[in-house]
Amino acid sequence: MKPMKNATPERLVGAQVALFRRWARLTQRELAERLGVHEETIASIEQGRRPLKLDLAEQLDELLETKGALEVAVRNLPERAKYPVWAEAFIDHEREAIAISSYENQLIPGLLQTEAYARAVFRSRVPLLCEEKVERRVATRMERQDILHRKVPPTASFILSEAVLMDRLGGKEVYRDQLSCLRECADLPGLTLQIMPFGRETHAGLAGPFVLLETPEHALLAYVETQRGSQLISDPDEVSVLAQKYAMLRTQALNPEEAKGLLGRLLGER
Repeated sequence: MKPMKNATPERLVGAQVALFRRWARLTQRELAERLGVHEETIASIEQGRRPLKLDLAEQLDELLETKGALEVAVRNLPERAKYPVWAEAFIDHEREAIAISSYENQLIPGLLQTEAYARAVFRSRVPLLCEEKVERRVATRMERQDILHRKVPPTASFILSEAVLMDRLGGKEVYRDQLSCLRECADLPGLTLQIMPFGRETHAGLAGPFVLLETPEHALLAYVETQRGSQLISDPDEVSVLAQKYAMLRTQALNPEEAKGLLGRLLGER
């Protein structure tokens, strides 16, 4: 076997998956069907474009009878910088948060994005990202969303500007799938989705988007992202100001049922 050019840990693990799959005399489609995932997921993992998650590695080991080889490989992957340096602390706290409150007026929040929408977001970056970086960032963004589907998810509140729902990032099909995803997310346990409508005469969020987090120790944190960086805020006075803004935004936005109705109308439902 020829050595892999520009081999990354993800590509090496992906090559192992492909090898074990072939030993089991399965096609990518057959393996995907047995695992209950998309065929593209298997293809992306084998090509090293998507990192293999631990739970899927365990399922593969059982299905392919590889005696824990893939689980061991995933557990021993070297740590890589999955996120920009300025966002790493926020991601760590987000992963453990028991409550998340997010206001966004530029795009769909990362925790609610579809894979195709996330890909369109990263392809819109200036300067442009290479396709490998785009796929890596899409994969890590999808991985972040696991927190909304865990056995005990955080209490999550999202407020989106109606303007965000008017953009067609990625095209009509991506747009419609993203709207459908938002409508489904609005029914997730513990999640509240509101929309700030057009035509407001007062608006508490004119200074831009932000996120509030409550840690397991009940500490309150805030996160504000800018064009060239971000700030994780722990000062109680500063967090309090943003908490007051968020409380006001919740009174100004459409309530959850009205938001679902708006999404339904945008999807063409009667």
